[in-house]
Formats: sequence, C-alpha cells, structure tokens
Amino acid sequence: MLTADDLLALADDRGREVVHGAIVEKAAPSAEHADAQFGLGETLRRHFHKRRGDAGGGWWILGEVEVELERHEVYRPDLVGWRRERVPERPTGRPVRVRPDWVCEILSASNAKHDLVTKFQVLQRCGVPHYWVVDLDREVLTVHRWTEQGYLVALQATRGQAVRAEPFEAIELRVGLLLGEELESEG
Repeated sequence: MLTADDLLALADDRGREVVHGAIVEKAAPSAEHADAQFGLGETLRRHFHKRRGDAGGGWWILGEVEVELERHEVYRPDLVGWRRERVPERPTGRPVRVRPDWVCEILSASNAKHDLVTKFQVLQRCGVPHYWVVDLDREVLTVHRWTEQGYLVALQATRGQAVRAEPFEAIELRVGLLLGEELESEG
C-alpha cells in the first residue's frame, strides 16, 4: 500500500492523491471548477484568514495542499481549513499531517465517486468537523457536520439562496457565486 512518501518520490508535481493505498490522479479542473474554487477561497480568506484578534478571523484557509489523514489516505482537497485556536501556526510541509477542521471538494465527473464516497468515509472516520461538497452540475452546496454517529447534512442550498453555512456562519454566502454568477456591480 502506497503512502505520502510514494507521492513525494514522483518526479513531477501533478495533482495526485493516495486513496486506499493507491495513487489516484485528480481531474484537471474545468473553468467552472476553478472559478468556484477561487471564488469561495477568496471569500473565505478575506473574512476568516486573519490574526486571531481580528473580527471574524481565526482560520488558516489553503487550497490544493496534500493532507495526510491516515497513513494510506493522502488527499489534496480543493480547499481546506484549520481553526487557529486549535492550530496556532500555519500548517506546513508536504503533506500536512494535522487534521483539518474543514474540507471542501468541488465535484469533477471523473472524481465524484472518490469525493462522495471514499473521501467522505475517511473524513468521517477521522472526525473532520465539516465537509462541504459543491456540485456544479446539480447546482447544490451540501454542508456536512461531524457527529459521533457520523456526518449529518447540516445544510443544502442551491442557486438563488444566500446561506450562513457552518463553520463560516458569520458571513452570508450567495450560493450562486459558487456556480459562476458574477458579482453585481455597485454603483
């Protein structure tokens, strides 16, 4: 079974993960996928990626970093976050070996099974408190919250809705922005 060491030994740095001990290539993102990832990441970093004393701050928000959840499970989430109260220093290294507090995957057709089943089960088993799935085809944001019984669907929302999605409920998020809607110009 392969591990993070096997990923590090590869000559190139293409988007790969270790899933159940096998190396799996992540899909090359579509323009829609990249737009959703960048838009959400930018929004969350603007409001939450601040020093602990700042209002709304207290998160490390990163994208596309390798995170080792278990020895044979090394994922590269689209977006990932750690609460600064639990992880005071920015996570470092490759892979990051500190369990995240939030993971977000934006579904790609070729990797949907891994995101919806395989990764879901591992994230749940590891007790990752929040797992978001953005389904661009169905136009749905699903927010999972970890409980002792497993993940609970805390929220599902679609285009046209504005939500306060945990763990970032301090801000209102327009779901349509994740789906490619443009910000309305202010004037």
